[in-house]
Amino acid sequence: MNETAAWTDKLKRMALFAEIVDSGSISAAARRVGSTPSAVSQQLRLLEEALGLVLLHRSTRRITLTEAGARYYPACAAMVAQARSADQALERLRDEPEGELRLAAPIGFGELLATALEPLRRHPRLHLHLLLDDTPIDLIAERVDLALRVGRFTDSSLVARRLGELQRQLCAAPRYLAERGWPRRPDELEGHEWLGLPPRGGLTDSLLLQGPQGEREEVRVQARVLATQVTALQAMAVAGWGLYAGMADDVRAPMAAGHLVPVLPDWRLEPAAVFAVTPRRDDQPAKVRHALQALQDHFAAGSG
Repeated sequence: MNETAAWTDKLKRMALFAEIVDSGSISAAARRVGSTPSAVSQQLRLLEEALGLVLLHRSTRRITLTEAGARYYPACAAMVAQARSADQALERLRDEPEGELRLAAPIGFGELLATALEPLRRHPRLHLHLLLDDTPIDLIAERVDLALRVGRFTDSSLVARRLGELQRQLCAAPRYLAERGWPRRPDELEGHEWLGLPPRGGLTDSLLLQGPQGEREEVRVQARVLATQVTALQAMAVAGWGLYAGMADDVRAPMAAGHLVPVLPDWRLEPAAVFAVTPRRDDQPAKVRHALQALQDHFAAGSG
């Protein structure tokens, strides 16, 4: 038997010794651990042989600690108590949200997260660390517990749950449209300047639009301006650099102010799917489960 296995057996026997003392008899200890008195007695003998000392005086009616047993018991009992405390700490982690929840999301999701995660305020032992960036980050390297991703999701190494979708709005600055002309049909979009996030396949991407009669048109576009943050793209759009397909919630304020106007208002862009992504496939700790449930409830209520 190797040293690790020997220590594992010894620790089990130390815990059993503490159980015998706490129970008051070998028979009671056997019942509590789901064993037989003879098996428990045998484990106690093996422990005493390994120590070279007798720990308990046995009689037909009672057990009493020897001097060696009295010195040995406190450390054995403390070991059992520490093990139980460790289990309880993990049970709290499993059942009660606590610790740091590292959540990654696009920059424009700040307001959504503030609203959707409001139920987590009831858990004072939970702390949020929000990593907001429009460029997807490495969940493992950044120790991210949960991330929100928008658009197509193809990474098979992560676990994705579809939460819902966000409406998108095609818009541009009035000055840009005055210079380049107002598109009247989807096929007129391809000749325009575009602003966008870097697509996965290079500088070109496509947009899917649905018309007032349910007709669908796919438009291939090539961005003149690429940026890794939507705030920069929106600023470029307001400055008149080109057409911008932004999230409807993000562009609502500049549109209300007249800085941006809708393009092809009778046509709707395909909504953007929103996924909750986790880097692990096994059971999630309570902090992740509660956050996922809050996000799912938020999108189910139509608040996405």
